[in-house]
Amino acid sequence: MNILVPETYLIGLIGLLVIVAILVGRQLLRVRRDEINLVKLEKVGTTNSKEASELYELASVQLRKRLYPQATTTLRKALKAVKEEPDEATALISNALGFALAAQDDFESAIVHYRTALKVKSDYPVAMNNLAFAKQKLNQIAEAQKLYDEVLAIDPKNKTAIKQLKAISKSNADNSPNSPNGRGF
Repeated sequence: MNILVPETYLIGLIGLLVIVAILVGRQLLRVRRDEINLVKLEKVGTTNSKEASELYELASVQLRKRLYPQATTTLRKALKAVKEEPDEATALISNALGFALAAQDDFESAIVHYRTALKVKSDYPVAMNNLAFAKQKLNQIAEAQKLYDEVLAIDPKNKTAIKQLKAISKSNADNSPNSPNGRGF
């Protein structure tokens, strides 16, 4: 019976290593695919394109690669190129631009673009969540809470809004005068 313990341990360890190898392999393939797409889009001159859809595609890859300043520039060009595109395209590009700016800690500018996205498409929960998060970062908690509530009115199972509202509630409870961690004095 004692002989089976090391074998079981080894089998479990090998299984765990196989799972980790698969996950790492998938991530490497994704990164490689993004790099290939980025090179391809840059080679065909997408950075100088006048087509909003091509610019948005390039910016999406730049965002995934965390090239936020480049994505910001590309998305600004895409916004200028949006003319005969549907309103959803403007909302999508504005939200992505807000995200790129927020990733660079420019929450004030990000808010402007999230609001633009919501003007065009008022029931856009991703832009609402992003706007609420930017408000949170600027310590405008009441406004953030209201926005998360609006997201839940549109999508009651929205995990981001639920998670952030719990975090806000926990933070409020931790900072209350009656809390042991609170600043009541």
